[in-house]
Amino acid sequence: MATLTIERKPKYERIINVLAIVIPVVVALLLGIRQKIDLGAWTKVLPHVIGVINTVTAMLLIMGYYFIKQRNVIAHRQTMTAAFALGSVFLVCYVLYHISNEATPFGGTGFVRPVYYFLLISHIVLSIGVVWFVLRAVYFGYTNQIPEHRKAVKWAMPIWLYVSVTGVIVYLMISPYYV
Repeated sequence: MATLTIERKPKYERIINVLAIVIPVVVALLLGIRQKIDLGAWTKVLPHVIGVINTVTAMLLIMGYYFIKQRNVIAHRQTMTAAFALGSVFLVCYVLYHISNEATPFGGTGFVRPVYYFLLISHIVLSIGVVWFVLRAVYFGYTNQIPEHRKAVKWAMPIWLYVSVTGVIVYLMISPYYV
């Protein structure tokens, strides 16, 4: 089976750097829109879809790690490509939900409240930062720049896994409060 490789070009690294800034800024701007867009009642299911996407992404990241440790590069590439594709679907679902629905306030009290906000804030901050590492890891992997890929993955993998897992935990903690 032939594997896709991308030609190595300096312009691709510039594009990655631009995207790593543009994606979080555009998402923040879209989320800042006060007037919500009516996309229909179907958007109410998106938080649940996002929870599933985060769960599957975390599982794919662990599987990809397992496959590369077993030196199964093809399975590693397939699972990591699937995780990256799910990340893209997540982003679309996240934006669609938040531009069409009011934010859901967390109703938990006591000790669970600061735990929720710690997880939420760390999840958000790291999700912004991980974009650059993930884009670089994917690019280096698809251009067969393996030493650079390994350097990017040292940061991308643990941060991306943390973001995926905390996304699930935050979803489970706030899901009782969805209307």
